[in-house]
Amino acid sequence: MIAPQAPAARPAGAARPRGLRRFTTPPEPRQERCELCGVPVTEGGHRHLVDTEKRALACACTPCALLFERPGAAHGRFRTVPDRYLSDPDHRLDDGAWELLQIPVGVAFFFRNAALDRLVALYPSPAGATESELDPETWQTVLGTTRLAALLEPDVEALLMRRTEGRAECYLVPIDICYELVGRMRLLWQGFDGGAEARADLQAFFAHVEGRAARTQEKGQPR
Repeated sequence: MIAPQAPAARPAGAARPRGLRRFTTPPEPRQERCELCGVPVTEGGHRHLVDTEKRALACACTPCALLFERPGAAHGRFRTVPDRYLSDPDHRLDDGAWELLQIPVGVAFFFRNAALDRLVALYPSPAGATESELDPETWQTVLGTTRLAALLEPDVEALLMRRTEGRAECYLVPIDICYELVGRMRLLWQGFDGGAEARADLQAFFAHVEGRAARTQEKGQPR
């Protein structure tokens, strides 16, 4: 058998022949870890905490998430994001009420900031989450008629609303999925109105939320 010959040495500084490129091993995906105890967590199988001081989300393993479900844990700095989805199909919102929000798109979410003791209204945009400040009177006019407002947990849940084709949808959801929606829209947004891909993704997102809310109702939780 003829032994393979080693390639001839290339003089120092000589150009690499055209058509050849260096192959390198791609870096391994970054392992997601619990931001409290450091144990590895799976991408779709972990919970989130709200860091109320930094106003940020943190990944958490199941034991840490359960720990911070207890009222007063860590003096309230970390709060576990719940996993409930509720809908209010009877909520009505006309064009005039929506215009009070001063939001240029048909999707917004609202949560109560416990530290500021006020409602925060945000909507997805090409620049990320954009805030629209609301006074208490506007809050009452737009959202006070939905029974979900009384169930809303400060900092960790949001009222997610969409107005499209003359009808309004209103859901109570974990706040982390609202920021997931913001990230998706920022990635897909094209042109003035978002583009076809962003609209299709938005439709699929709300179909998922509606399905989760329906399953919650089947388990006997309020709707």
